[in-house]
Amino acid sequence: MATEIKVPTLGESVTTATIARWLKKIGETVMADEPLVELETDKVTVEVNAPSAGVLAEIVAAEGAEVEVGALLGSLGEAGVAAPPPPAKIVEQPAANPAAGVNPPPSPSGPVARPASPATEHAPLPAAAKMMAEQSVTAEAVGAGTGKDGRITKGDVIDFLARPAPAPVAAAPKPARALEEGEERVKMTRLRRTIALRLKEAQNTAAMLTTFNEVDMSAAMQLRSEYKDAFEKKHGGVRLGFMSFFVRACVSALKEFPAVNAEIDGDDIVFKHHVHMGIAVGGANGLVVPVVRHADQMGFMQIEKAIGDFGRRARDGQLKIDELSGGTFSITNGGVYGSLMSTPILNPPQSAILGMHKIQERPVAIAGRVEIRPMMYLALSYDHRIIDGKEAVSFLVRVKEMIEDPRRLLLDL
Repeated sequence: MATEIKVPTLGESVTTATIARWLKKIGETVMADEPLVELETDKVTVEVNAPSAGVLAEIVAAEGAEVEVGALLGSLGEAGVAAPPPPAKIVEQPAANPAAGVNPPPSPSGPVARPASPATEHAPLPAAAKMMAEQSVTAEAVGAGTGKDGRITKGDVIDFLARPAPAPVAAAPKPARALEEGEERVKMTRLRRTIALRLKEAQNTAAMLTTFNEVDMSAAMQLRSEYKDAFEKKHGGVRLGFMSFFVRACVSALKEFPAVNAEIDGDDIVFKHHVHMGIAVGGANGLVVPVVRHADQMGFMQIEKAIGDFGRRARDGQLKIDELSGGTFSITNGGVYGSLMSTPILNPPQSAILGMHKIQERPVAIAGRVEIRPMMYLALSYDHRIIDGKEAVSFLVRVKEMIEDPRRLLLDL
């Protein structure tokens, strides 16, 4: 009896995926829970495992096809039973006309190519059709799709929406540039296209500004140096880093300035009475932002443990869809790559993001004297539609004060 292989639930707000590649071929034996096919979503790559042991008998969705949750991908047969060959195509031939003395032409040995029906040519797939309706986009505007038989996929619609707005006078599309020696053209992954679209959406939608400050890391570094070994020993190998200091400082500041933790929904402002902290990490397929849920209820150990786990699984491409959504505020640390200063881009629908940078010794004025201190530039990008400049600057100053005097974090001051 055949066992169906279907697209699993992909997580919050994710309804479609693209077949990245099949890991098994028809006729190959598979074990229960062995990966069969990779699906690429807008956020991560998901492996679909075999529901039982057997033989891969059929592949319904080919590589590159776009599929919805619950769609049939293929089927498994019982082990030891050969996969049935695909049914032969029957081509009807016109009957002979004895009166005219004309015999019908011989049947072709291979499949007969038929022109695409006008009704199905470039027809959008269901997920693409939904997005086109929401964005008021026509199939004629999108053009030929990358799906089977030229059908339009959701990725094609995303690509179309990411293109620059056309000039008032329609111009012929610019042909792809001819490659020179030593160049290679590679199609953007679905994840990279989605990142590009979301970041451009943030720039086009939000009234985004960035405010800067600098923080003296001396006290935090001294505290960490003094207790990091005891911390790691007590908490079973969990290391004490600086990210937990900044998460705790941001949680405290967000309670004081709730607009920084809010979002705009139509004509309303939605205030959050919890903090789901997004932490930007470099993943196998690009930058991802897993979310530490209820970070406002966590201590240093719980925060460091969660961030360390996210970092390892992001590098291995093992993050789950639901771990990448629902954040209310984000932190990104360009300092791990050597960045001294940057202007981070918002992660919609969030209204603010904190950028950390490299710690570098610099001469600073302390009580009328010049001293060398380990300094870090901080950047807060925010949506001016919901957050006033005074709130943004005050939020950043509060974070600075708590990092420069970590005792405030313990006393909630």
